Amino acid sequence: MANVRSHKGSTPQFGERNWIDPSAVVIGDVTTGEDCSIWPMTVVRGDMHKIRIGARCSVQDGSVLHITHASAFNPGGWPLIIGDDVTIGHKALLHGCTVGHRVLVGMGSIIMDGAVVEDEVIIGAGCLVPPGKRLQSGYLYVGSPCKQARALTDKERGFFPYTASNYVKLKDEYLAEKANDYHY
Repeated sequence: MANVRSHKGSTPQFGERNWIDPSAVVIGDVTTGEDCSIWPMTVVRGDMHKIRIGARCSVQDGSVLHITHASAFNPGGWPLIIGDDVTIGHKALLHGCTVGHRVLVGMGSIIMDGAVVEDEVIIGAGCLVPPGKRLQSGYLYVGSPCKQARALTDKERGFFPYTASNYVKLKDEYLAEKANDYHY
């Protein structure tokens, strides 16, 4: 498919039962786990470093996932690493960062180069996570730049598996409807 492209000898590799919307673009050194969904108008560009997306992740409409290339300013560059059961809200930008397991990235959020988001974090809509910042596990973060707002409730922690499974179900509906037209 024209929306899934190799770059410099690296071709995207998809786990079992992935849905890649026909309007999304996935380029280069990108690997996903099983049951992932990449929704309309999303760009996942592993052209100058690697992108790794864990199992049961949802990258929602209009999001951009990119890396930081190696240079004299940053000899190793920054790959983009995303754990399992991560929901990335509409129009989020993740750039050369590391996101743990069971994370909700709110709509319109920006996570910059070298930032680390630990497991079980909620990043509120519109947050800016500055370069190199570490978000501690078990908290809600809000604002621009983001600040730790409060500890997550048990109900919020229970939302992580719910939202991951909800997007797996939705992805499965799209796969069933299109019957082998657009999935990998």
